[in-house]
Amino acid sequence: MTVTTLDPKTALIVIDLQKGIVAFPCAHPVEDVVAKAATLLQAFRQRDLPVVLVNVTGLAPGRAEHSMSGFVFPPDFADLVPELDRQPQDILITKQTWGAFTNTALEAELRAHGVTQVVVCGVATTAGVESTARFAHELGFNVTLATDAMTDMSLEAHENSLARIFPRLGESGTVAEIIALLDAPVDTQA
Repeated sequence: MTVTTLDPKTALIVIDLQKGIVAFPCAHPVEDVVAKAATLLQAFRQRDLPVVLVNVTGLAPGRAEHSMSGFVFPPDFADLVPELDRQPQDILITKQTWGAFTNTALEAELRAHGVTQVVVCGVATTAGVESTARFAHELGFNVTLATDAMTDMSLEAHENSLARIFPRLGESGTVAEIIALLDAPVDTQA
């Protein structure tokens, strides 16, 4: 469903736009994804809405057919890309799993800020973005996915999430559509 509204207290969650992740080959130019995310960051900050920057520094335990066990994280792997321009008021969440809610303080941070809706973007669409959106939905947050501010290592997987998964979790829209809704008058009778 195309994004129709944003709650007055909506937070932006930016997933894994960090040096080690953006170095992987992606389906879309990662520079474009980072630029779109930076545009969203600026819009949320200008409106004093919560911004959550998420990075990953490890791997969830357990066996998987596609395992990265033995992967050695380079020293700067988890460093956020400079285009995000981290600000003191930004919430930093460091995770060890795909989703940003698992074993982190993200839910508590959002609740403390009165957040009722989240906009999610970043890399990878089918891992960190989708996992975070699924958990946000399960926790009762309204979810919006910024489709042009995300990508995946696989175009087919990315398109599957956009077409089949995201419509069941919330609404999707472009960065421009989301920013336009940030400026839309709030319907207090809804």
